[in-house]
Amino acid sequence: MTAYSDDRFHELGRLLGAYEWTGEVFDDTLEAPGRALHSYLRTVARTPERAAAAVREIDDLLEVGLFSDEIADDVDLLPHIEPPRGASVEECLRIVRHHLVRFLHAPPAPDAATPPQTEWEWRERFPALAHFFGAYFYQDSLPIEYTSHAEAMDDYLAGEPREEWEEAASELPEFLSLNTSEDDLGDAAAILGLREPPPEGVSLRQWLTDVQGIIGHHLRTHG
Repeated sequence: MTAYSDDRFHELGRLLGAYEWTGEVFDDTLEAPGRALHSYLRTVARTPERAAAAVREIDDLLEVGLFSDEIADDVDLLPHIEPPRGASVEECLRIVRHHLVRFLHAPPAPDAATPPQTEWEWRERFPALAHFFGAYFYQDSLPIEYTSHAEAMDDYLAGEPREEWEEAASELPEFLSLNTSEDDLGDAAAILGLREPPPEGVSLRQWLTDVQGIIGHHLRTHG
């Protein structure tokens, strides 16, 4: 289950969400983080305060006790990740904490040139595009929900707050630059929730470039 912003362990829930996309198993050791934790650390290189929040929440959980009635409802909201044989969840969280603290001692510069390595990481890096695709261009949204791409675009601009347009507009250039081939672009867009093809006769790259222009125009004319 997904943690919400008012949950006691909101950031820990986001961190553990990374493990749901890589097998729902802790694969970290004291020597090195595993695939899921690597993806989380790459993501929070842009916002190290998230890693600091995760450390505080792990400390809170371990101090109160994983099975304490006080936090039972909050813990139930967290993704349930399996520890390796012979280890406990608490031991795994201490290893995760170890790597978070090491990261916070010297946060690396964000690597904008490297594409995300997991589906979770794609969605974390491009949340506004994931919402745009998943809410307006999902399976059968055309023609059941909308008669055209333009109608879906109009509904997006009418129904979403300005902050959502701004974030989508800021994500599109990086998203396009990371996916240099049409195949890569299509795969990444599908990960983010796109299920409808672009308008007939228009490539996906051109359509997304057009979307960027439409949003930019809307931002300029609806100040």
